[in-house]
Amino acid sequence: MNRRGILFVLSSPSGAGKSTMARMLLEAEPDMRVSISATTRAPRRGEEHGREYFFESETEFDTLVETGALIEWAHVFDHRYGTPRAPVEEALTSGKDMLFDVDWQGTQQLRQQMREDIVSIFLLPPSMAELERRLRSRGTDSDDVIAGRMDRAEAEISHWAEYDYVFINDHLSSCFADVRKVVDGERLRRTRRGASLTDFVRNMSRSPDAGA
Repeated sequence: MNRRGILFVLSSPSGAGKSTMARMLLEAEPDMRVSISATTRAPRRGEEHGREYFFESETEFDTLVETGALIEWAHVFDHRYGTPRAPVEEALTSGKDMLFDVDWQGTQQLRQQMREDIVSIFLLPPSMAELERRLRSRGTDSDDVIAGRMDRAEAEISHWAEYDYVFINDHLSSCFADVRKVVDGERLRRTRRGASLTDFVRNMSRSPDAGA
């Protein structure tokens, strides 16, 4: 049965496992598309325009905002990030699910514009102490940067109740299993199966053998 695509939104504080969870989900769901964001930050070594991000100048990003070409956008660590509208609408129409790796601000904007298509998932760390340990174990950030990330984490966690599903990412495998259950269950919702299910039931009730 044909259905409209679903926008799965995955959010968490930095260090709580969002990127790992997204990678695992995309590996397990080869037909799921990942949302490629537009950003004003410069590309890093090995990154390509249109693959990791759409790299835009500040002026180009302003134009995207002004013309309504972005579904959502926000400032994140001194740069702007946003979701182009066209590929999202094309995916939904063709019945393809999309995965969004955005923060709570992006989630709110997506919900305002595409409420019926959104399923939001928030990942919590086992504790703030464990979150800080994970950030420090990366060995890439200074104490000041880590302190800033921890402050931002507390602000992000304060929005946990705005999400449809919330999981504590204390064991990656079990948390991933829960996320997969959400994906499978949301795909089976009656309201998402639309006209094809309605037509099936209507045709079945008209079957010559219906009274047999």
